[in-house]
Amino acid sequence: MSKKVGVVWDERLAEYDFGAGHPLTPIRLQLAMRLAADFDLLIQPNVQLLTPIEPLPPVDLLRVHDGDYINAVIRASEIGFCLGASDRKWGFGTADVPVFSGMHEASCRIAGATLAATRAVHAGDVEHAVNLAGGLHHAMPAAASGFCVYNDVAVSIAWLLDQGVERIAYVDLDVHHGDGVQAMFWDDPRVLTISIHESPASLFPGTGWPSEIGGSGALGTAVNIALPAGTGDQGWLRAFHAVVPDLLEAFDPQYLISQHGVDTHAQDPLANLNLSIDCQRMSYEAMHSWAHRYSGGKWVVVGGGGYEWLEVVPRAWTHLIAEVGGHRVDPGAELPEEFRSYVEGTYGRSAPVRMTDGRNPWPRSLAEGYDRGGEVDQSISRTRAAVFPRWGLAADEAGWL
Repeated sequence: MSKKVGVVWDERLAEYDFGAGHPLTPIRLQLAMRLAADFDLLIQPNVQLLTPIEPLPPVDLLRVHDGDYINAVIRASEIGFCLGASDRKWGFGTADVPVFSGMHEASCRIAGATLAATRAVHAGDVEHAVNLAGGLHHAMPAAASGFCVYNDVAVSIAWLLDQGVERIAYVDLDVHHGDGVQAMFWDDPRVLTISIHESPASLFPGTGWPSEIGGSGALGTAVNIALPAGTGDQGWLRAFHAVVPDLLEAFDPQYLISQHGVDTHAQDPLANLNLSIDCQRMSYEAMHSWAHRYSGGKWVVVGGGGYEWLEVVPRAWTHLIAEVGGHRVDPGAELPEEFRSYVEGTYGRSAPVRMTDGRNPWPRSLAEGYDRGGEVDQSISRTRAAVFPRWGLAADEAGWL
């Protein structure tokens, strides 16, 4: 069982809402927390609810965001609409990031929730902490992007650095490249960013090539595993295990922060990977194990993308909370009747029956050979060749290159 664990939740986190029809509906978050509660995951003896959550003051945002940008968000938020080109230059007022009344406060609350999780771990109050509402990894220093206004992950990383932490590893499992976090720490050798995502050749934001390895003073601290569209469980797990643990061991982080967007799922409407709930659950198990092995158990966990709000997000993130808390849910378990009745009565849809997609994938190791014609193995090779030698690691350990 995990030691004391923090789960961040405040109903007001659902106020980060771009309106009807937007993919980032707060329903996904609310259903995930409801399902976790119906499995009794939030009342376990070692689980502490971190609530209420207050919005971050601007001084905390200024660690990673431009002051003029913050002022522009505040102005648009107060009037509830975009003033035109003068505001759109900041990245909001678009279909991806439409302005809504209260946007600044709602965005600050998301960032405050992730920072509350980080502070609880740093203080030793909990060993791990999870904020499903976080993971807004596309926000840039002076621009909103990809449904993200303020970069909560970057705020927390910068806060840890200000506390004197010297090595922080960030692992991003979202289907989209973690471009905002990478950009904010591009030249900082104290932060290792690893992103495993669908190739930028076929998906937003168009960055995250293996050749992106960090600034001149931090070469090798930006790591990108760009997988071809259509990659499924076996290929994804092979790439994940072929790159991440070796680099974590070499970097020796004091803290591990991981982003768990579940838009990698085959049913996600906005992307093109083919993962199952079962593969995603296995990635949580691996990250938990690596947190204990490589960062002394100091692990901050955030949500991220995921736009199949009924079939995928609630089940996947319930497994995530279960793993963080050390109370795994049997994949074959049926969803509680209370949850299924609520979904049918509220949304007129039938919830999934079980907590599994019926898959049983495993990470095929590099020792089993290199598929020279396989796009996944070629992607792995490019990433290892780009960064492994900078950490004293053999890129062609399995005789690939």
